[in-house]
Amino acid sequence: MLVVRNLRAGYGRIEALHGASLSVRRGEIVALVGANGAGKSTLLKAVAGLIVPWHGEILMEDRPIAGKKPPEIVAAGIGLVPEGRWLFPPMSVRDNLVLGAYLRLRRGDKEGVRQDLERVYELFPILAERKEQPAGSLSGGEQQMLAMARALMSRPKMLLLDEPSTGLAPLLVEKIFDIIVQLNAEGITFLLVEQNARAALTIASRGYVLETGRMVLQGRAQDLLDDQEVKRAYLGKDYREFAEGRA
Repeated sequence: MLVVRNLRAGYGRIEALHGASLSVRRGEIVALVGANGAGKSTLLKAVAGLIVPWHGEILMEDRPIAGKKPPEIVAAGIGLVPEGRWLFPPMSVRDNLVLGAYLRLRRGDKEGVRQDLERVYELFPILAERKEQPAGSLSGGEQQMLAMARALMSRPKMLLLDEPSTGLAPLLVEKIFDIIVQLNAEGITFLLVEQNARAALTIASRGYVLETGRMVLQGRAQDLLDDQEVKRAYLGKDYREFAEGRA
């Protein structure tokens, strides 16, 4: 579904990705893990059209999308939930959600947007309760749900999630990851960027490890969880407790 080949990208004269490659098949949850500064967010930004790659290919359903503008990427079926959420704090929850359907509204799909508003309210009941409140008044976990719901309003085939667990309490992290699993079961494909490697790999089918702009390891998620180097560098001693808690 998504193929990234030999991607080089960066900012100014600083190269953050040095020929990174990965693939995501339809229906998968693929985890991309690594330390801060490894280039994970840069890769997502390149896929989403927020930065222009210096070199390499990005294909969505065999169509090249590298260098295209964000609205074209959204129209191709890719939604981004960025790190930091990028909400519009003074605007209401409902208005933030409607903005996620901007391209659809331009095409006149008002009824479809109305139906999808109801769908995301069912998926995230707290947003229905808070729909008239300013987005900036929500808690961190509620804002993360709003960011995910806003991305869903574009009816994506694939969601790119950038550090969805950042700043959240463990119970909220588990709730967010449960929602990811539910959405995946409903047919949405995920590329999940996470510093919380144990959480990401526990729900993923496959994973990649990115270090200083280069892919250094890839494989089945369970194999990566069992890999001694991955355990040492990214998982910590208590990763099994998280995994067993989800079993």
